[in-house]
Amino acid sequence: MTTVKPFASWRPVKKFAPAVASRPYDVLNRAEAKADAQHNPYSFLHVTRAEIDLPDSVDEHDASVYRQAKTYFNMLVSNGVLEKDKNHTYYIYAQTMNNRQQIGIAGLLSVDDCLNGLIKKHELTRPEKEKDRTDHMLATGLHAEPVLMTYKQHQDIDTIVNRIVQVSDPVYDFTTPDGVQHTFWTVTKKADAIYFEMYFANDIPAIYIADGHHRVASATRACLELRKQYPNYNGSEGFNFFPAVLFPGNQLHIMDYNRVVKDLNGMQPNEFLQKLEQDFTITTRNKPAKPAKAHEFGMYLNKNWYQLVPNKQHIPVKDPIASLDVSILSELVLSKLLNIKDQRTDKRIDFVGGIRGMAELEQRVNSGEMSVAFAIHPVTVNQLINVADSGNIMPPKSTWFEPKLRSGLLIHQF
Repeated sequence: MTTVKPFASWRPVKKFAPAVASRPYDVLNRAEAKADAQHNPYSFLHVTRAEIDLPDSVDEHDASVYRQAKTYFNMLVSNGVLEKDKNHTYYIYAQTMNNRQQIGIAGLLSVDDCLNGLIKKHELTRPEKEKDRTDHMLATGLHAEPVLMTYKQHQDIDTIVNRIVQVSDPVYDFTTPDGVQHTFWTVTKKADAIYFEMYFANDIPAIYIADGHHRVASATRACLELRKQYPNYNGSEGFNFFPAVLFPGNQLHIMDYNRVVKDLNGMQPNEFLQKLEQDFTITTRNKPAKPAKAHEFGMYLNKNWYQLVPNKQHIPVKDPIASLDVSILSELVLSKLLNIKDQRTDKRIDFVGGIRGMAELEQRVNSGEMSVAFAIHPVTVNQLINVADSGNIMPPKSTWFEPKLRSGLLIHQF
């Protein structure tokens, strides 16, 4: 069964929390992160994306970036912006977006659970991103951002969480510029903490990575590196664990994760449409063709929207991977027609999270940057769990979770 431990987090003093809380490091490019934090010296982006405080000529993976991250974290501590909890505890983190709420338990997960397959993944990672966060962790001594995890809903855990939320005063409660309300509690009753640890140890056979595969892989790499440096480790050291917020699967919401492609592999738009007709029923739409159900795609090409429905023989219902819409698009369009074999490395393809809307797909094509855009119906949490349980991997960028965890509210110093 799984390990979820309480810990003493570094986190903001209450009055600074809204300013410290930042978007995750990996949803912003360098320019966006710099703009986000430019007039906010408390933003945790100064730690997670420390290159924003160095000249643009400095590579974002340079060792000086990681040194700067450590320096800025220490400055936030010395200036009284961040403080460390005196006792080990669990935390409750609720997010409310568009009248929908998800409530998670924050604690430390075990690297050994990752190595033993109790923490399950559904995506592969990119080596350069994995190395970046590993270097950040080793240089700063911090797991600076928690991972968003999920587990199969457990009634007794729900009961305790709901009671804490209903009867306890939150330590933070603020709304970020994107309209998401973030509410945060510490678990003060020892009995509640004992039950949380017991239920995960006895009743939860697996935990699933929802959003944060690179952080998990990096925490694992950092741990293994430190185990080499300290061969007499006993397993209780902080580097053997990393922070996460765990939400029951019935509360999480996955948005669409769409694709844009730079060129049509030498074809003209009409020729491309003709080839698509071999495998799809194509209908022209006079407005954005956002898929209303599984096995339905939207396509924006040459300033026109189309609905694509694959022929029935192309929908392998019993295969948990091949039946995913991202797999069908990959097989019938990206690989077969556009010669994109590896979406993780091919520079001709890019990915657009559903939070950016259909207008973003139009803009990327209308600007001339891209030639075609594809809108995909989102994967479900049950599909994610089924894929992870089968030991398989989804195609890259299959899931986009909203809302995102804010960084800077839970910091594990190991």
